[in-house]
Amino acid sequence: MPFTRREQMTTRLERYLGRRPTATDVVLALGLLGCVTLGTSISIPGISQPRQDWPAEALAAVSCLVQLRARTQPRTAVVVTTVCTVIIVALGFLVTPLLLAPLMLSLYWLAVGTDPRTTRLFGAVTMAVVVAAAVYDRPTTEMLLLRSVGPVLWLMLPLVGGGRARLRRDYVDSVQARAAYAERTREEEARLRVAEERMRIARELHDVVAHHLAVANAQAGTARHLAPTHPEQAQKLLDELTTTTSSALLELRATVGVLRQSGDPDADSLEPAPGLDRLPDLIATCETAGLDVTVTTEGEPRSLSPGVDLTAYRIIQEALTNVTKHGAGTGASVRLMYHDSRLLISVTNEGVVGTPSAPAGGFGLMGMRERAHSVGGDLHAGPRPEGGFEVAAALPLHSVAPEEDEATL
Repeated sequence: MPFTRREQMTTRLERYLGRRPTATDVVLALGLLGCVTLGTSISIPGISQPRQDWPAEALAAVSCLVQLRARTQPRTAVVVTTVCTVIIVALGFLVTPLLLAPLMLSLYWLAVGTDPRTTRLFGAVTMAVVVAAAVYDRPTTEMLLLRSVGPVLWLMLPLVGGGRARLRRDYVDSVQARAAYAERTREEEARLRVAEERMRIARELHDVVAHHLAVANAQAGTARHLAPTHPEQAQKLLDELTTTTSSALLELRATVGVLRQSGDPDADSLEPAPGLDRLPDLIATCETAGLDVTVTTEGEPRSLSPGVDLTAYRIIQEALTNVTKHGAGTGASVRLMYHDSRLLISVTNEGVVGTPSAPAGGFGLMGMRERAHSVGGDLHAGPRPEGGFEVAAALPLHSVAPEEDEATL
């Protein structure tokens, strides 16, 4: 709730006085001593007053001196001030707000610095003791209203004012705490987003580098094997090796390019994220490395969201990379099946029965699973009973999980 102008001015005054507590308390103590001294001199015609004022002034000095510790020890200040005030009232002095000023200040600091239960308990006992002393001094009906109802109303004022000050202080503290928490949360969320972005870039780098290096290694090995007997074929493979490494450098440059600042004038425009439309190029690259890949599509092809399209391409790319590096045979099969609202992907390769043709773990399989889960899909990988290895993924046609805009990679 917004503060009124009066409450804002009160808050500023409290902050100003709070920065100089010692000087403020000394000034208040001197002012209260003057109030009590003036209060002991007030008399009403027809009502006798004590002839000597020095006992009341001495007790008032004690009450005012206690106010120097009322902020930090409000309970002690209330007890000492109440005792002094009761003695002054019992001596026969007229109960006025001036006489009760030290006690009222003590009750104010009690309401500000303690919980409501303590405030109510000390306040009720204090008012009862003061009223009892005032009534006991003059039990007749003469000035009974002034000696009973008056002190109750006067002593309730600091209790109410202190309670409002405590609520206002707690409200300001809670607002500041929420602001600090929101600031910490924003910083933590920013750090989390940076970490997620780094993870995504690292995953892209792994997919690009692992695939192209595996193909390049296979092409280089085949060219070296054919060089003595078939130099023409070896030369053709070396030309394709140049194309493979150039493609790797281009994709690597596009991926690392997202690390540049958005306002960098030297930053080149990046290529769109690859998708299933680039699957023929991927198959052609694998075939140059000696891997025979068969692609089968079942169902009517449908449009995919950019995140799912990229995920499908990367899963097939990583699976074929594993076949190139670990496959025991020379053939692989890719099957795409559009079923209802999902795209089913299966990448299998030949191998000896009972012998897995790809590692059962590693960062490649972990990355594929993370990609599938990031768009709301699932992925399973493992050896086939008839031999070889299979990677099977089920992806939604449109991402159902929050995804970052990967079209910039």
